[in-house]
Amino acid sequence: MRCSGLRSSKWVIFVVLSSIYFFVYFHRTSPAVMANDLMLEFAVSALAIGVLSSLYFYPYAVLQIPVGVLSDVKGAKKVVVSFTSVTLFGILIFVTAPSFEFAVFSRLLIGIGVSGVYIPTVKIMSQWFKANEFATAMGILFAIGNFGAIFSSYPLAFSIENFGWRFSFAVIGAITALLLLLCIIFVKDAPSGFKKETPRREDFKLLFNLTLWLLAVSAMLRYGIVMGFQGLWGGPFLVDVLNLSKVLAGTVLMLFAIGAIIGAPLLGRISDEIGLRKLPMVLSGIGFTIFWLPLVLFPEKLGMIELSIISFMLGFFSSAGPIAYTLVKEQFPLRMTGVAISFINVFPFVGAGVFQTIMGYLMDSVGKLGDRYPVEAYRLSFEFCLVASIVSLILLLFVREKPRDIGDKNF
Repeated sequence: MRCSGLRSSKWVIFVVLSSIYFFVYFHRTSPAVMANDLMLEFAVSALAIGVLSSLYFYPYAVLQIPVGVLSDVKGAKKVVVSFTSVTLFGILIFVTAPSFEFAVFSRLLIGIGVSGVYIPTVKIMSQWFKANEFATAMGILFAIGNFGAIFSSYPLAFSIENFGWRFSFAVIGAITALLLLLCIIFVKDAPSGFKKETPRREDFKLLFNLTLWLLAVSAMLRYGIVMGFQGLWGGPFLVDVLNLSKVLAGTVLMLFAIGAIIGAPLLGRISDEIGLRKLPMVLSGIGFTIFWLPLVLFPEKLGMIELSIISFMLGFFSSAGPIAYTLVKEQFPLRMTGVAISFINVFPFVGAGVFQTIMGYLMDSVGKLGDRYPVEAYRLSFEFCLVASIVSLILLLFVREKPRDIGDKNF
């Protein structure tokens, strides 16, 4: 009975926290289907929208280490509750924003709020899930996050076309408030009797670790590409260059998320089964780079079938990210999970913010033809991403991992 109750509590907690993380990812990628609406409503340029969208990522990146320390020292549940409250406030401001400046401020608040979900969730999972379950659970978490990306593609595009973006986000605010209440009621930091340890000063020396830095920079480059395309400029590219409707563009981006949903748990499970972390990441990096090439070589010639395959496969091969977090977790003592994961988690979000802005800048350097950006503008930004993908893959080749016993079932 005790074992059954423990298992039940573990999955109830996981469902609540992963549901909150669903909306973390929703906010991350939602500008892709709203970019043109926001440019029209607030009369601003691509660079301005790039800056607005990127303001999610900068506070997210800056706050990762403080969030990790707070999760290890003060308790992960308190962090999730506090930061999700800030997210809710940011959504309310966005819904009622009378000007672009208010929209920018709301995006900043949302970025601050969602920064306090992933790290404490991983911290809680590290205390509830066994070693040979962790990469699988991380893959499921990542997949649920990408359901949020799906929700921010076709369903959000459909909702915006029929009800407007303000009403659509008002509904998101109401759901966020409900999840916040469920978190307060059901989430626990650790099982009863779990021996909590706080980080020691000497533990922080472990952050000067070459593998940690290689993974961090590689993740920064790869995730910058993902968020540059899936999170912002993929939607306008599909509309401007290939003349897709907003709903069809949302459908293509939805396939990116579906690829990640399938890939994350599958790659995580494979990694747990074979007891290796580096190999699945390297193979995924190769696949990601190969499927990015058509967007550089002949983007204007792609049809719906080719776009659908490319989007799905990019999502699939980008979903090896959770394995990197598992590798990092295995490099450090459990008492330091929050700090170690938060350190590496800074880099992807710096990359996301920088890539969205740089891609907008590169597009503006080519300029619009009428009210649309030409294929040359998008190709230039995609070439930048291709180089980054190759560098990211090269960095992974130098990563070293600790050998692990496949049968290990310890926490």
